[in-house]
Amino acid sequence: MLAWPELGAYVASVPWWGLAPRGDGHPVLVLPGLAQSDLSTRPLRRFLAGRGYRVSGWGQGRNTGRIGVVDEALLARLRALQRAHGRKVSVIGWSMGGLYARDLARQMPDAVRQVVTLGSPFTGPAKASNAWRLYEMLSGERAGDAAVTQRFRGPLDVPTTSIYSRRDGIVAWPCCIDDATRAQVQNIEVVSTHCGMGHHPAVLYAVADRLAQRDGAWRPFDPGAAVRWMYPSF
Repeated sequence: MLAWPELGAYVASVPWWGLAPRGDGHPVLVLPGLAQSDLSTRPLRRFLAGRGYRVSGWGQGRNTGRIGVVDEALLARLRALQRAHGRKVSVIGWSMGGLYARDLARQMPDAVRQVVTLGSPFTGPAKASNAWRLYEMLSGERAGDAAVTQRFRGPLDVPTTSIYSRRDGIVAWPCCIDDATRAQVQNIEVVSTHCGMGHHPAVLYAVADRLAQRDGAWRPFDPGAAVRWMYPSF
């Protein structure tokens, strides 16, 4: 589902895309949120392709929240992308897709260049999200099941960026905050709805900036004077 105000901002921002850093062509895997498919991430993938990346959707149809998909299809897809391009893969996950992204990095850190999550609730109580009933209905899992939630929590061994919004409306934003006292971890606040994050101009710029870093040369996000107004915490 698209958030229309953010979609309008996305279209209006197309002339500004040239301000976003270009990449080095490494592979990027983009994972959709709960109940969504690759259709929802098309604007984000199109933007990143325009910045020079080899971008792939997840190719699994609708995201039902079943964690088993990580162990089977997504691990295989991650391995295939790494082998095809001979480089580590940056993984971007929107909402539930961000939880999958973190789990991929936990299981295969040598294949993941970095993780970027968009409105992903990987900390705090599972039922702080307004989508927990939908999650239980689609996945057949119980929200808050320890065996599932532990796979998403805790530090990762790869650079990690969490993009969140206090105006999210679906996910409780404190559940999206990572431990920024750790090295190569940063939280970036934007002003967006949950459903608009995948095509919000501030999100697109921040994602492009994070992906443009050289592998092994992480630095904190600094939006610069031209776009600083889009980020409340800067």
